Amino acid sequence: MSYTKYFLLLCFILFACYVKANRIDTVYVSDFGVLPNTYENVVTGLQEAIRACKQTGAKVLCFPKGRYDIWPEGAVRAEYFISNTSTEEECPSKIKTVGLLFKEMEDLIVEGNGSLLMYHGKMITMVLDHCKNIQIRNISTNFQRPTASEIRYTRVATGETVVTLHPDSWYEIVDGYINLFGEGWKSNRIHCNEYDAEKKTSVYTNGWNVLSKSKAKELSHGVVSFSTPSDFHPKEGNILTARDVIRDQVGMFILESRDIVLQHVNMHYMHGLGIVSQFVNNITMDHVNCVPPEGSGRILAASADMMHFSGCSGMINISDCRYEGAHDDPINIHGTNLRIMEKMDANTLRLRFMHGQSYGFVAFHEGDEVAFIRAKRMERYQRAKVQEVRRVSDREVIVRLDNPVPADIELGLDCVENMTCTPEVEIRNSYFTRTCTRGLLITTPRKAIIENNTFEKTGMSAILIEGDAEGWFESGPVCDILIRNNTFIDCAYQGGPGNAVITLNPSNTQIDPDRPVHKNVRIEDNEFQVFDYPILYAKSTKELAFKNNTVIRTKDLQPRSSNKHAFFLNGCSQVIIEGTNWEGDILSSGLHLENMKKKHVRFSKDITLDK
Repeated sequence: MSYTKYFLLLCFILFACYVKANRIDTVYVSDFGVLPNTYENVVTGLQEAIRACKQTGAKVLCFPKGRYDIWPEGAVRAEYFISNTSTEEECPSKIKTVGLLFKEMEDLIVEGNGSLLMYHGKMITMVLDHCKNIQIRNISTNFQRPTASEIRYTRVATGETVVTLHPDSWYEIVDGYINLFGEGWKSNRIHCNEYDAEKKTSVYTNGWNVLSKSKAKELSHGVVSFSTPSDFHPKEGNILTARDVIRDQVGMFILESRDIVLQHVNMHYMHGLGIVSQFVNNITMDHVNCVPPEGSGRILAASADMMHFSGCSGMINISDCRYEGAHDDPINIHGTNLRIMEKMDANTLRLRFMHGQSYGFVAFHEGDEVAFIRAKRMERYQRAKVQEVRRVSDREVIVRLDNPVPADIELGLDCVENMTCTPEVEIRNSYFTRTCTRGLLITTPRKAIIENNTFEKTGMSAILIEGDAEGWFESGPVCDILIRNNTFIDCAYQGGPGNAVITLNPSNTQIDPDRPVHKNVRIEDNEFQVFDYPILYAKSTKELAFKNNTVIRTKDLQPRSSNKHAFFLNGCSQVIIEGTNWEGDILSSGLHLENMKKKHVRFSKDITLDK
């Protein structure tokens, strides 16, 4: 054992004795040799401080204000199967590198006092594993070298393209070709978006494929000239954001915990997936900002989702948060459908995780209520309680239920959904922008309120309510959603189902207005600033209300949707569209119906029924 480790161990023993004798409720990281602004690796000392909190029952872990640097060397290595991250081929090992690990701890406040945790390499910033009543507040995280690179086109001519790389985007030119690299990694499988700094929009692009295969020459530090094909003409001033597609780590991981609060937390960059809450009961995100550091000149803060909630329960409360610069969805809330592969006896099923990137975690616990999902219709048709769960492999589990399995299940098609692990949701006063995909994905059967938020220039639908048993296998039908007093600005410019600002698009293949998937969705008192035709696309939804909304025409972007209807309804029933206030030369107030009849919808005179 090194002198440093002996010293830290001695500090821990002495400190534990001191706390026990003096009943101190606060642990200071400085008591373990962790001082701010040293730019040295403090990960070992921080883990000792966390261990001291657990051993002594201290109520506060305190960081004196400053910068703390954390490297993978000395960090915890632990196996975690994390929803929506990586396949067996992409990451055969699920061993993760963890900066700060809080395991089986409770009643603790992590007080950052405005400190910055600066991470290096690839790692998870923090893990809360089977914890209770934990608060993390007044702290920021960032990476010295984000795993996404930002490259601005500064001069474009026939046969030559000159770019300027952001100072945080490290590169080298080897044998005349550019490589992107970081602390212990090199980008290999690149995914790119191109950000239009003038229009403030992002689109998918093959720009990096062109640059990486073109001869490169460094003109000065950070300025590189490429000999590009004559037909390559990106827009000067646009920014190429390039990141590795492999989600081998995540931004933060909260696992099977309860009563968790993040307050005044800034996540300035997250690699892989963002803050993943998996089977968490009651979680609050209050003033959590997933944004690049102020003044950094960076535009990207996450290489995929920013907040991902899988199989959660209780209440998800999100308020006064900001989401700027995601390569995927700022928020995704869902459960996981497991496919029924075999009926082993009257009460027992063999189930399988189907999507390549979601598997291996505990999807059911003894006592959980489950529902059977008719995949073709995406409807719940019977319920039962779990009596026993047995893991067969990373992909398969055997579940024994208290009631007999329905006789008419379709093996290899129908699914089982965990109904106990479904949350109520409140999302208020938050801001979503600079994402190429959606703003918010949500599927939960419990009450959800989305109000007083701003969605500005999301590439696809600002709000997507899906539920599927064939793609991502993200459950399931919604029953009570209120979307109220939100502002939508120039959303859905990149595409998606119907290109609509709000989309309800379950995966059912059998569409019947008398057999809805979703129900009781109210869209009220919102403001839609739209440049294109589609406002609402809804499929297989009952009791859908679009009431007292304002629609305003904007002209910063050009219409591009093939859907020329304001409202596109497919197999819906008991729909009300009324009280809309139209401002400007609106492209369409038309209503299009498929797989349903006029009797299924009531609409005011300002709406035109399109053929």
